[in-house]
Amino acid sequence: MAVSKQELKQRAIAAIDKNRDKIIALGDSIFSEPELGYKEVKTSAKLKAVFDELGYKYQDGVAITGIVAPLKGKESKIRVAVMGEMDAVVAPGHRCANKETGAAHSCGHNCMCAGLAGVAYALKDTGIMEELSGDVVLMAVPAEEYVEIEYRNELRKAGKIWFLGGKQEFIRLGVFDDIDIMIMQHTANTVDGILASPGGASNGFVGKLVRYIGKEAHAGGAPHLGINALNAAQIGLMAVNANRETFQDKDHIRVHPIITKGGDLVNVVPADVRIETYVRGANVPAILDASAKVNRAFKAGADAVGAQCEITELPGYMPVVTDKNLVEIMTGNLVELFGAEHVNTNPAAGGGSSDVGDVASILPTLQADIGGAEGDFHSERFEIADKETAYLGAAKALVMTVIDLLADGAELGQKVKAEFKPQMTKEQYLKEWGHIE
Repeated sequence: MAVSKQELKQRAIAAIDKNRDKIIALGDSIFSEPELGYKEVKTSAKLKAVFDELGYKYQDGVAITGIVAPLKGKESKIRVAVMGEMDAVVAPGHRCANKETGAAHSCGHNCMCAGLAGVAYALKDTGIMEELSGDVVLMAVPAEEYVEIEYRNELRKAGKIWFLGGKQEFIRLGVFDDIDIMIMQHTANTVDGILASPGGASNGFVGKLVRYIGKEAHAGGAPHLGINALNAAQIGLMAVNANRETFQDKDHIRVHPIITKGGDLVNVVPADVRIETYVRGANVPAILDASAKVNRAFKAGADAVGAQCEITELPGYMPVVTDKNLVEIMTGNLVELFGAEHVNTNPAAGGGSSDVGDVASILPTLQADIGGAEGDFHSERFEIADKETAYLGAAKALVMTVIDLLADGAELGQKVKAEFKPQMTKEQYLKEWGHIE
């Protein structure tokens, strides 16, 4: 006789609670040793230690530091990936920041690793996998935060990666080729008692490296012999700003450049000035339109003073479009876990971006938001205040949703798969977004 979904969920929750101290210790350990994208060596080792403890077979070194651990159900009608991100951001003022790199887990990705580990514990020796008509694939993914663009572009030139984002690389490498559904969660602030939401849409973007090339000269003695690349950059930035009134509110366009190099010496006319920027937006046509305007503006700065402008276009992230069926399933589990009064069932679209959107363009995808954090994200003030929610609640929400999808003959999982309409095939994605011919 088949075991009910509710009984399976209770087994999973009990297993997570039983391993509570291990899960919290892992989340805290990763928080204390943050690493930037494609450099998550310690984080990867900590997750592999969990899989080794549980006897799970896995492939490591996927997209440099990623891990993929497949678990077999009693049947393989559907394959569901459960994903957690490993990387940190740069917040050098944070109390746990890496002194050399400035990396800090001011993004909550340590909670995602803890949640992934919680799912791993929940599915071991609980009899759950033996009741599921589908497989579960645990994935620890690198490099969600689109930072250190120059460094990653060098990895790209060296042939070690093509995409700057880890999930994008997973797509390119074929990791998702046999995956039907992907679910994950991201840490969120607890605000006005709201502990969770099923997640909503968010912006996509393209990335740019901009280099202004001028001509060196003595800044005090003979500036007329030089071409000031910093002046070109300043004019270019002003020209970008002059285009902002043309961005329509409905498209949620955001352009936020930084100057990463402003010259070499104060008494030398700057001849090498560099800028990194995103051009974000809620849909691909709007992103591409704004991107063309930004390129035109940057080039105008060079023309104004006779400098050169080189723009390197990098494939950013697709806008996130969530699957309505997955939203419905996850919402039910969040309400069961936290209570209806603590769940935001209609979250607003976010202004940030994630390579979750790239996966969602190809297969049904969900990224829920689980609370427990406090302080501003990507800042020195970020902390995990409620680990029961951020670590354990995350794991429970994910594994409960897995059970819904794969129990009872994987009926719900097959429904999700059948009703999903992809924005593009993998081949189209690689060619049209990734520019891989």
